[in-house]
Formats: sequence, structure tokens, C-alpha cells
Amino acid sequence: MLVSLYKYLMKSATPVLRAYLQRRLRRGKEDPARFNERLGRPLRAREDKPLVWFHAASVGESQSLLVLIQRMLGDYPEIRVMVTTGTVTSARLMAERLPPRAFHQFLPVDHPDWTENFLDYWRPDLVIWSESEFWPNMLLGIQQRRIPAILLNARMSQTSFRRWLLLKGVIGAVLKTFQLCLGQNQAEVDRLLQLGAVKAKISGNLKYAATPLPCDAERLAALRQSIGARPHLLWAVTHPGEEEIACRIHKELRVGAPGLLSVIVPRHPQRGAEIAALAAGVGLKAGLRSQGALPAASDDIYVADTLGEMGLFYRLSSLCIMGGSFVPHGGHNPIEPAQLGCQIFYGPHMFNFISICNDFESRGAAQRVADEHQLKQVLAQALKNPEHFAPMAAAAKDWALRQSHVVDEISAEIAPFMGKMKAVAA
Repeated sequence: MLVSLYKYLMKSATPVLRAYLQRRLRRGKEDPARFNERLGRPLRAREDKPLVWFHAASVGESQSLLVLIQRMLGDYPEIRVMVTTGTVTSARLMAERLPPRAFHQFLPVDHPDWTENFLDYWRPDLVIWSESEFWPNMLLGIQQRRIPAILLNARMSQTSFRRWLLLKGVIGAVLKTFQLCLGQNQAEVDRLLQLGAVKAKISGNLKYAATPLPCDAERLAALRQSIGARPHLLWAVTHPGEEEIACRIHKELRVGAPGLLSVIVPRHPQRGAEIAALAAGVGLKAGLRSQGALPAASDDIYVADTLGEMGLFYRLSSLCIMGGSFVPHGGHNPIEPAQLGCQIFYGPHMFNFISICNDFESRGAAQRVADEHQLKQVLAQALKNPEHFAPMAAAAKDWALRQSHVVDEISAEIAPFMGKMKAVAA
């Protein structure tokens, strides 16, 4: 009943959805050259080859799929791979990093006509969905066409579970799309089964298998030369509200760490000028990387408002504060800085990475702080006695590297589905 109502409401809202997409287009959040993809009208031709479709919500999730995609393309030379995401940023990164025989498409908005057009055009032979972005019209369309589907890195927090219990009929219908759900821990597996998953089991987190983020060596050398011996720290993937915290902490820390530079990498690069203005408003001088500047000796804050350079900044600074964790966003992936030897600190809101944080904290590989005040105290100690926190960085790097075998486990789970796909094709 609720599923039918959702479908009816989305179809009735066609003018509103078009207006919403046009507004996003004007704000630079949609690609004008590929706008039709959001309406379920692909421009790219479909090859007459078996097609495996991966879906990831955004940048971090799509990057974690790259190692698995490489493995599958190597193991199954006859296939093609399509990756869908919903953001312009992730589309740009996929264009740079996807291997041959793989391509990117934008996921259409979950309008019944647009999702049907998408599925009828692409006719995927296997769907591999990542994490917890559930779009009922698309997923039920997959189910109705009897396309095999797997859910990877399935997340179902206690908070999400309680919300979905109020819509158990909807989530139960959607979860039945997946013949297999690979969860991140037993608690989440149990919740998925209670909500209607057909089969769910624990699997390693694919984020551990991702290769370290790339880095341009010349750009890194230029940054290191520019900063010199100055003490510095990194605020990685920040959200509104966190840059204010960074500025307040910077003003207090520089008393004990003269010449301190705080590097801020915002989640949305277009916010660079806004962050620089915020810093100026509290008496701090900020430089913008998007303007081609390197950190000047007079800069307090360096705003790295560019795309695809996170690997550079994790290599630049050993002190890393994870964004999205001091506001209720859910945090960002701590495995990426761990792979590159960072000392990792984060706030109370890391609910998108519960299992990973438990892994790290139980091994002394990261430190959670309760609030801004505690973070300031810990960073003051780290700047004064960096050798005290060096074992934390080493533990993080060691644990991340030792978990990279997860791609083998997940490939083994996918193999039976590939076998069935071949048998049908034959």
C-alpha cells in the first residue's frame, strides 16, 4: 500500500522534481551536458556485453568500489561495468579513476517513469548496490525484472532501524530485491534480517581494500617547501559549523605553537570563499588553493577548495581531524588517512563508520574526543609531543593494511552470481 502511494506521489510530483533538478543545475550541482541521465535518458550506447552495475551514493563509497571493479574486470574479461552515483563531484572522480571497460552514469531521480527508462535501456545482468541508499522505485524495478542484486557494506544503525520499523512494509519490499546483503557487523545483519532481508551475513568492509588515495608528487613537494618547519594540522572533509570550530581552536593553539597553519579541506569545494571570509571575520588570514596560492608565511588558514587532492593532504599532515564528526553528519572514512600514516582524531558523530571506529579505537589506532574542548587539549599535546602519538598512526596504518584481503572475501561472495550470469548467457 505504502509502496504504491510512494510511486503515485513521485509520479504526481513530476513538475516539482523537474523544477528541483533545474534549480540544482543553476547552482552547479548537476552536469548540464549529462542532465538527461537524471531523467533516465542515457546518451551513451549500451554494448552487447554482460553488464555489471555498481551503485554508490557519493565520492567515498564510489572510491571504495574501485579495487573490486578492477578485480572483477580482471577475473571476467567479457563483462562491462557501469558505476552510478548522484553527485557531480563523484562523477568527475570516476571519470579520472575508472579503468577501461568501466564507465559512469548518473542515477536518475526515483521517478517511476525515469527509473523504468533507465532499467529498460541498460538491462544490467547483475546489480551491486553499496551501503544504504534505498530508492524504492529503482530497487523494486530491479526486483520485478528479476535482476540478481547484492547489497555490499550494508549499514543499518540503531537509529535508522527504529525509523524503518515505522515503514517496515516499504523497507521489507525493498530489501527483498537483494539475494544477498553483506553487513558490517552482527548487530546490523540482525537488523536487516528483522526488516525483511532474504539473506544477510557479516563481511569485511570493502573500504579497507581501497588503494591509498593518489597524490601528485610535485604538488606535495611544493606544499612542503612552502610550509617548511611550521607546525600544521589538517581538518579533513569539513562541513558547515566545523570550520568555526577549526578557527577557534587555531587561535588558542597558536599561542603554544607559533606559526601554526591549519589546513581545511571542505567537503564541498565551492564553499572555499565562504570559509576564507569566516576566517577573516575572526581575525585570521586565509589563502585559497583554488586561486593557485600556496600557503603564505602570513596565512593562518589554508583552504584546500579543490577536487581530488585528499591523498595529497593526508600525506602533507600527520595530524588529521576528521570532518563530519563534530556536527551530526556521521563522519568520513578514517581508513584513507590511516593508510597514509596519519594520527587520526574525530568527534562524537561517527555513526556512519561504527564498525571501523570500533576496530581502530580498540587497537589504539585513532582517538575519539567528546567535544571541541577535549579536541583542543589533545591537539595541544600532539603538537607539543608528536612522538607520543606516533604509535597511534603506526597502529592505524598496520590495521588498515592487514585488512586489505577483504576484496578476496567479497569477490568469493560475488562469484556464484557471476557463474549464474554466464549460465543464463550461454
